[in-house]
Amino acid sequence: MSMQFPTPEAMNEFQRLARALLGEDVEVGKMFGKDALKYGSKAIACLLEDSMGFKVGRDSESMATAMSYPGAVLFDLSGQGRPYRDWVSVPESSLEHWESLMRAALNAAIKAEGEPQKA
Repeated sequence: MSMQFPTPEAMNEFQRLARALLGEDVEVGKMFGKDALKYGSKAIACLLEDSMGFKVGRDSESMATAMSYPGAVLFDLSGQGRPYRDWVSVPESSLEHWESLMRAALNAAIKAEGEPQKA
């Protein structure tokens, strides 16, 4: 079983994004033991090896755009073929898009916060 440590490049970008989002109620935390960015108690991004997963919403324009990036797939934290349908995983080869995806994930979380909870 792989230890799934992030690459130095991916970790540097994760840390840069965390600093860029200071003051926007985004905090560094963990998601199943992996480094994550959270809005409130909800994970909105998670770092895994050389990719970052973003919770942008399954039917969102951001998801459609992200899935067009080379190597992008639905985010599967377990690696066992059980992807999170609202999450996209984008490799560091498309690192230049991570900040816009992080903003999309934050906006999706803010929007979901204002919506009534399903029973």
